[in-house]
Amino acid sequence: MGTKDLDTIERMCSHYQAIKDQDRYQRYFGVQAPADPGKHDLWPGYAGGFIRQHPQGNVADEAVPEHEALIGLFGLVPHWSPDTMITRHTYNARSETVAVKPSFRDAWKRSQHCIIPAEAIYEPDWRSGKGLPTRIARADGEPMGLAGLWSAWKSPKGELVHSYTMLTINAEHHPLMRQFHKPVDEKCMVVILPNNRYQDWLLARPEVSMDFMRPMAAEMLLAVAPPTY
Repeated sequence: MGTKDLDTIERMCSHYQAIKDQDRYQRYFGVQAPADPGKHDLWPGYAGGFIRQHPQGNVADEAVPEHEALIGLFGLVPHWSPDTMITRHTYNARSETVAVKPSFRDAWKRSQHCIIPAEAIYEPDWRSGKGLPTRIARADGEPMGLAGLWSAWKSPKGELVHSYTMLTINAEHHPLMRQFHKPVDEKCMVVILPNNRYQDWLLARPEVSMDFMRPMAAEMLLAVAPPTY
């Protein structure tokens, strides 16, 4: 796979805050957090948690949980990648092209859906002429469940490495999210799932997956810029 086939950086959510409190993780997502939750502040290539349908979750066995939380690299590593450096480019997947981009199309076709638990995402606000890193969270104080895709990659040493990416949608007309990034940049936002659609997303087939690519209303989000001195 040549470099011309690699997906370009989305210029969207490259920094987010994970959930540290394991009780909060369990309460809002109904699954036990990974024993090693990874880093709290995550950037592409860092190890963080994601939730997927358990591979044996559909069997009639009470001992098998329906969902599981795993640790993976932030930035999807497709099976053909020679190494994990590709995570610098694959931390976001544009919903408009996810079905055809080499990095993401297999995970999309196989419905390898996941939920990425997050306390907040960070985006640069350039309206002042400087990129102020602004914290964006849910206004009700609940954590975000971001729609994502996961993958499993085998390293040259035979190690199995999980990874994940956040799905994005256009935000040109979103009252809040259109404010971020430079004026010349495409306006995008991550997909924040409604709480009652978590299970539906994890089970959705490819032909209905696009139905979940919807923005969260601006009034449900709270953006806090850093103090200026």
